[in-house]
Amino acid sequence: MAALLLAAVIGPAQALDLQGHRGARALAPENTLPGFALALGIGVTTLELDIAITRDDVLVIHHDRNLNPENTRGPDGRFLEARGPLIRDLRFDELQRFDVGRLKPGTAYAKNYPQQQPIDGARIPRLADLFALVRNSGNQRVRFAIETKLSPDRPQDTVAPEVFARAVIAAIREAGMAERSTILSFDWRTLAVVQKDAPEIGTVYLSSQQAGGFDNIGAEKAEVSAWTNGLRFQDHGSVAKMIHAAGGRIWSANHRDLDAAKVKDAQALGLQVLAWTVNSPADIVRALDLGVDGIVSDRPDLVREEMKRRGMPLPAALPP
Repeated sequence: MAALLLAAVIGPAQALDLQGHRGARALAPENTLPGFALALGIGVTTLELDIAITRDDVLVIHHDRNLNPENTRGPDGRFLEARGPLIRDLRFDELQRFDVGRLKPGTAYAKNYPQQQPIDGARIPRLADLFALVRNSGNQRVRFAIETKLSPDRPQDTVAPEVFARAVIAAIREAGMAERSTILSFDWRTLAVVQKDAPEIGTVYLSSQQAGGFDNIGAEKAEVSAWTNGLRFQDHGSVAKMIHAAGGRIWSANHRDLDAAKVKDAQALGLQVLAWTVNSPADIVRALDLGVDGIVSDRPDLVREEMKRRGMPLPAALPP
């Protein structure tokens, strides 16, 4: 009874954007149709995924710009010995010769995700294949968070940001999924193109500021980061203000970079704040306590458990 009275006082719980990271990476092979199907069955509001472009200009769902030896087997059934060819250097039919349905034993990836169930025979799908999977499932609500995988430090690895962004825009429009899609990137140049050419498609500004790790913001540097499309942290004083100045509305930050003040300040600017990649029960609790608008997770099942405990509305579980 006390809980019901408290709920009546504070009002209905706010919906959270629960994003299945690369499908449900901790439970099924990443960025595969079976992995996305599992995420739909668990119940998420958004499928998060990564895009690469093949030699024959097919948009495929793959995280790395190269084939990853930790989860890729060649036509001979053996795991790659080293980093494989660039996705951009392979035609789509050539790419289909590789199996991405199992983690290589003994690798860091396999140790990090011991509960991932292998699905031998899983292939790298096209973006169009995922749209078809969701359409055929009858799920009319789940959204798509589509990340452009490119780097200003390695421009030779794929197409130019303008070409990349416009290819993704065209695919989203062709599928009729503009209202259900956002395009996200650490390389903010692609987001500027989306905002100019396709204002009906939302943009998500990714950030990471890990000391000794990946940092696309460069807060401690006097010069402009190559990743932030001409915006310098020192001219704005916070990542949220940089994104606001760029015309962005959604900030997706490494969850370790967030604190309550940053979340509050960003929301005061009208930004939605997402936290990635939040997997452990303790980190899930912390992210929710910060008041974020969304959580990107390899374990959407664990996020749902904590949401249920708090009385938060849960996304419908709709297996295809």
